[in-house]
Amino acid sequence: MTAPIRHPLPIEDRRPHAVVIGSGFGGLAAAVRLSVRGYRVSVLEKLDQPGGRARVFRQDGFTFDAGPTIVTAPFLFDELWTLCGQRREDHVDLLALEPFYRLRFNDGSSLDCSGDPDVMRANIARIAPGDVAGYDRFMAKSAEICRIGFEQLGHVPFGSVMDMIRVAPDLIRLSGHRSVHHLVSRYVKDERLRIALSFHPLFVGGNPFTASAIYGLIAHLERRWGVHFARGGTGRLVSGLVDLIRSQGGTVRLGAEVRHISVTNGRATGVVLAGGEAIAADVVVSNADVTWTYGRLLPEGASRRWRPAKLARASQSMSLFVWYFGTDRTYPDVPHHTILLGPRYRGLLDDIFRRKVLAEDFSLYLHRPTATDGSLAPAGHDAFYVLSPVPNLAGGEDWSTVAEAYRARIAAHLEATMLPGLRDHVVTSRIMTPVHFRDELNAPHGAAFSLEPVLTQSAWFRPHNRSEDVAGLYLVGAGTHPGAGLPGVLSSARILDEVIPHASALAPR
Repeated sequence: MTAPIRHPLPIEDRRPHAVVIGSGFGGLAAAVRLSVRGYRVSVLEKLDQPGGRARVFRQDGFTFDAGPTIVTAPFLFDELWTLCGQRREDHVDLLALEPFYRLRFNDGSSLDCSGDPDVMRANIARIAPGDVAGYDRFMAKSAEICRIGFEQLGHVPFGSVMDMIRVAPDLIRLSGHRSVHHLVSRYVKDERLRIALSFHPLFVGGNPFTASAIYGLIAHLERRWGVHFARGGTGRLVSGLVDLIRSQGGTVRLGAEVRHISVTNGRATGVVLAGGEAIAADVVVSNADVTWTYGRLLPEGASRRWRPAKLARASQSMSLFVWYFGTDRTYPDVPHHTILLGPRYRGLLDDIFRRKVLAEDFSLYLHRPTATDGSLAPAGHDAFYVLSPVPNLAGGEDWSTVAEAYRARIAAHLEATMLPGLRDHVVTSRIMTPVHFRDELNAPHGAAFSLEPVLTQSAWFRPHNRSEDVAGLYLVGAGTHPGAGLPGVLSSARILDEVIPHASALAPR
């Protein structure tokens, strides 16, 4: 009789253990970086797929990215693969878009935003010839702000008030205490161009009339590194990072909701899942919303600075209404990204951010990924999503009663402006409201971008990447420094290299 083959027992992995709560881009990037720095990494995701806001919806042969679709600063993704001795382009193909997007103003005029300075000047001259020189001056200012605000400070932790004091002169010189719209208005006069150069804070949940002028850096960031789309959708970046984590010996567990963070003698020592399973850890990194982390995951009294009552008073970002739909025809004249401006700019933003009322009018972002990648829809079909900034749930809107009517108004507007015959050609449809952000993503008031990016909630004033009160607890994602958006959340993970010790400095658990 042949003796059974005996496989050796696996050697216990004695590396220090890092638990990452949440698999948004901030959490996934953190997991990659920690694995490279010697940690055994476990990513715990509440939902049935990774990605958080960047998860994917698939239905009726269509693929829809749930959230971010504009990839800027792609070198931040490249760096993650490089750290692991691999090349991003061998796993995920990023396609440069030109133009970046089309702005369609309410009067019917339009502006294609290009990364080519000469093309952009020509486009501006067509609608606002008197502002071309002012545009060049603004772009020079944007480049200066980007050099300091993003390249020098975007990956630097603001752990003490002295960090803020050191950069205060630069912030003042760069008009950081002013708004983006105020900054833009110093350089150009045409109101359409003021909108075109100031709307970027909406990409990170900010009001152009209150967001710090530091966010004026986005215009140069786009010009320098371009605007890209991942072939197969943004979800390909998510799955690519998951594969990268696993190639480093890490794990990504789905359906693993964290009920609370365990704290012993002021130090995070692990987490407990909703089902009761306890997981020990040497380091805990939370990619959950900061208000959820401090208000729901930590034991009462564990944090003195970020008490739940304080965070409850913080200003949360706007929310979003998103309609995902597919058509049984194509619209070849519609570009990949279109921003449709409504009849009001300042007034609509005031309704969304201050008054928190759902207005009759709206501005929209229309995403047609099949303009670049036809594989996201069946042959002869188009995939879309249209996004409308709306108030968060602090305004008291009952989306269970207004969602369908709001969707129908948007559909009628798209049919009248961009997509003729739309309502006769929609073959698949789904919506996401602020309620989804609250219930599925644990976002207070359904805020789509966590804390609103105003000066008094930025840098040192924002919850820090290293918890001040709980040793061994770290934060990444939209609610911590430097903020929301893909470059922001990837940079928040980059900061961990500065604040989390290398695994070799810790005794293995």
